[in-house]
Amino acid sequence: MEISVILAHPFPKSFNHAIYQEVLETLKNNGYNINAHNLYEEEFKPLLEGSELANGETSDPLVLDHRQEIKKAQGIIIIHPNWWGQPPAILKGWMDRVLRSGVAYEFEEGDDGSGVPAGLLKAEIAVVFNTSNTPAEREMRVFGDPLERIWRDCVFDFCGIKNYYRKIFRVVASSTFDEREQWLKEVKETINYYFPGKNGRN
Repeated sequence: MEISVILAHPFPKSFNHAIYQEVLETLKNNGYNINAHNLYEEEFKPLLEGSELANGETSDPLVLDHRQEIKKAQGIIIIHPNWWGQPPAILKGWMDRVLRSGVAYEFEEGDDGSGVPAGLLKAEIAVVFNTSNTPAEREMRVFGDPLERIWRDCVFDFCGIKNYYRKIFRVVASSTFDEREQWLKEVKETINYYFPGKNGRN
């Protein structure tokens, strides 16, 4: 079973990186084949090429590799901070360039793109881990948690993935060592639940 893991954070000592390492270690211990991508480390180019917008074609080998992997993935895990209520620009570019028509979704023949597409992704579950420096009460009262709508409705449901889970860790900026250790335990528990080992849920 192949799992795609995507990390979008530029600072190697960030808590996002700690989540990423915990995810990879747990998946490995549970016996999964992992396609792990640190987008900043890979120097993923997020800018959509002009011709790419029209027909989806690109000569970027990294983009092509990502497209092939995401089509085959049976599980998707994405890790990123909440920046302005959105994913970081490099991850937005990944979405623009990888989750293309013919890869992640397709319209019926003759549809000009205004209809409702069929999702093509085969993943059985998508999991998103977010970090935030906004308290939960303020997030909901002032901002309305736009990341939930982005991932649940605008991305995964659109691309055919109905089984979706998102976990937010906050407030990272003022968190203690013990809190972060507890959060990493929650990451491990989440991965064990959705991606159990061969002997069942761990």
